[in-house]
Amino acid sequence: MTTMPKPGTSWAALYARCREAAPEAFGPDRVHNHWGGRWRPDGEPRASYSPVDGSRTADLPMLDGATAALAVAGAAAGHRAWAALPLAERQARVRAAVRAWERHRDTLALALVWEIGKPWRLARQDVDRAISGVEWYLDGIGPMLDGRLPLDGPVSNIASWNYPMSVLAHAMCVQALAGNGVIAKTPTDGGLVCLTLAVALAVREGLPFTLVSGGGRELSPALVKGPEIGCVSFVGGRDAGGRVAADVADLGRPHVLEQEGLNCWGVWEFSDWETLSGQIRKTFDYAKQRCTAYPRFVVQRSRFDAFLDAYLTAVRGVRFGHPLAVESPDDDLPELDFGPLVNAAKAKELTDRVAEAVAGGAVPLYRGGLDDALLLPGQNTDAYVAPVAILEPPRSSPLFHAEPFGPVDSIVLVDTEAELLAGMNASNGALVATVSCDDPDTASRLAGGVRAFKVGVNRPRSRGDRDELFGGWGDSWRGAFVGGELLVHAVTRGPAAERLPGNFPHYTLRPEGRV
Repeated sequence: MTTMPKPGTSWAALYARCREAAPEAFGPDRVHNHWGGRWRPDGEPRASYSPVDGSRTADLPMLDGATAALAVAGAAAGHRAWAALPLAERQARVRAAVRAWERHRDTLALALVWEIGKPWRLARQDVDRAISGVEWYLDGIGPMLDGRLPLDGPVSNIASWNYPMSVLAHAMCVQALAGNGVIAKTPTDGGLVCLTLAVALAVREGLPFTLVSGGGRELSPALVKGPEIGCVSFVGGRDAGGRVAADVADLGRPHVLEQEGLNCWGVWEFSDWETLSGQIRKTFDYAKQRCTAYPRFVVQRSRFDAFLDAYLTAVRGVRFGHPLAVESPDDDLPELDFGPLVNAAKAKELTDRVAEAVAGGAVPLYRGGLDDALLLPGQNTDAYVAPVAILEPPRSSPLFHAEPFGPVDSIVLVDTEAELLAGMNASNGALVATVSCDDPDTASRLAGGVRAFKVGVNRPRSRGDRDELFGGWGDSWRGAFVGGELLVHAVTRGPAAERLPGNFPHYTLRPEGRV
């Protein structure tokens, strides 16, 4: 099969579309930061490369800490002016921004393809979820704000690269609807052009958005500890999240810190293998590069033969490769489960970890190959990793206790219910988990012992949209829970003695009946 890039989808074509849509934010050879009420061609350019084919994309304009402090001061001034606007005016401006996102939907999605390797279906889905999610808040935020006021300063967002629209841009709009100025740090691993275009379209409609780029350590004193900051919203790994958690705890500052956890799928006294096989196939969406992915299966030893048959059927059906490769110019873009990982360094890290785990005693159950991928002739493949499954990773391996953030599954065999729960709780807290079990009473009892915020029975759980609660236990979450009115409450001021639902240093409070 001979493939070619889909005409009209090149990086050069995408960047030209971005410059045409928002020339103030995109120079001919660099992307700008937005702070102090205007776009600025500042920052030291850092080379960036697309995971799709290794080609160079837009350089990341890295600011220093002193400039970030000026940006935060400017955001604080904008916050005060924005907080004084009536809700109806805030709604009108946010609605106009969302309409602009709709008009540029495919440009935003194509940027996600090039910058973070999302297949076309998932890239458009990310944009669409951002739009529909903000629309839901536009229609319902009035009662959520009853008796509440904006924060004393802007919300500072430090988010991972995997969902620039449906998580980060969506949250920014809700924070603004609640009456706050908003600061966002561009993820350093990807999403610069997509997020810059989304912010540019929103700023044109008068939204109080500040967008800065730079390293976390350099910008953290301003974005986390700056005295003007009203709340810190973080999405990322446990190491960086732990540093942020320590800083906000010392300051007593409102915060929402979503961190990683090893989400597990337990299989006990189960027999519906056809259904499970279809569910396993779907876990490979976006190469498991999401916070609610399922990279660990904890399986009853006596059912392992049937499980393995279902698993192999699923993984052999996974389609991956170049998201823009077609056979003919008129073909639709390919339907893929995933494209490349976010960068070549991540691909190498994951490949090395698999090799180390196998050398340490893990059994390789399945190894896909790039021969199975949809690729262009001679293209760079440094960021591509085929699906891998290993049995019984050694406890010394990161694959035993940490989220791999890639298409690598580990399987652990157990003989008792106690072993099942211990295997599913290996990371001291997770965001989601699932128990597959034929008997509802047994499944419910087992689910109650899993240390995950959401536990599905015979079905996967996800982050959820709109009014669905989201949070985490243990080391997977710090601060206020979100979802529906709780996202609004996390970024507003309520009664003086209010205890928000969340996982805080001195208490944990979970709303009953919401998960």
